[in-house]
Amino acid sequence: MMQIGQVTVNGSFFLAPLAGYTDLPFRLLCREHGAALCFSEMVSCHGLCFGQKKTLALLQSDPLDQPLAVQLFGSDPEIMGRAAALVSDQPVQLIDINMGCPVRKVVRKGAGAALMKDPDRAAAIIRAVCANTTLPVTVKFRSGWNSDAITAPEFARMAEEAGAAAVTVHARTWAQGFGGRADWRVIGQVRRAVAIPVIGNGDILCHEDGLRMMAETGCDGVMIGRGALGNPWVFARQGRPVTLEERLPAMRRHLALTRGYLQQRQAVFRMKNHAVRYLAGLRGASRIRQRIMACHDLDALDTLLRELEGATDAG
Repeated sequence: MMQIGQVTVNGSFFLAPLAGYTDLPFRLLCREHGAALCFSEMVSCHGLCFGQKKTLALLQSDPLDQPLAVQLFGSDPEIMGRAAALVSDQPVQLIDINMGCPVRKVVRKGAGAALMKDPDRAAAIIRAVCANTTLPVTVKFRSGWNSDAITAPEFARMAEEAGAAAVTVHARTWAQGFGGRADWRVIGQVRRAVAIPVIGNGDILCHEDGLRMMAETGCDGVMIGRGALGNPWVFARQGRPVTLEERLPAMRRHLALTRGYLQQRQAVFRMKNHAVRYLAGLRGASRIRQRIMACHDLDALDTLLRELEGATDAG
């Protein structure tokens, strides 16, 4: 159990914000498998304030999708504050600020990980968001800009002083992107630097990894991103099924949730992306993947999954 401001989270394994993946259907699936807290896809503060349909669609939720944190990104304190006020009118329990995205088009605009090089602006953004919401505000950032600038402990103290109720540390630098190894030692340094909850992130590929991260660093919870793709079992102890027969029910459940919440075109596109992840490491995955990519609607995809399930049952 973790207390983030006035929000009680009944668990310590969380789903990270991942653009293009952590939509409502996937969040619901991960919750069914044990995720105690889920984060939305990254939401542009400008898109939100200017009412862009694609941005507003990222706020889609459901009564079963709680507690939910919406992650905002931007570089203008005033616009971020306005966006926080808008989000506060939604059925949301937390607001998270992205200060760790390494994508160059985000960083070039002074947002994401770029804010680690501008702590004064970062502090102004946190204060502006906190001033425009009664929801707890969390901040996600990286170890630092590069190996010569591991500034996460100082950045965490700044975030705490500016009003953050918790912080998440991705234990890689901006320069690493998503490559190399996450240095969990930095998470421990952050844990010792602040009094608010600290969530660790980076290189959690199975439930045991998360338990080990908490034991080694003292962090209060763990956030799982890429390790959850095609692997919602990561949030529970039983481990990822090793056979197609065992994975197919989750794929079909995912498809059913997608059918219920997304438009056909987007749903097919998203399910194909997820299907590739579900099939990772399986024998014959390439052939099955080709058949999935040839499906043009959800009915065809559902028929294929049922056919595969029938074939495995017959075998």
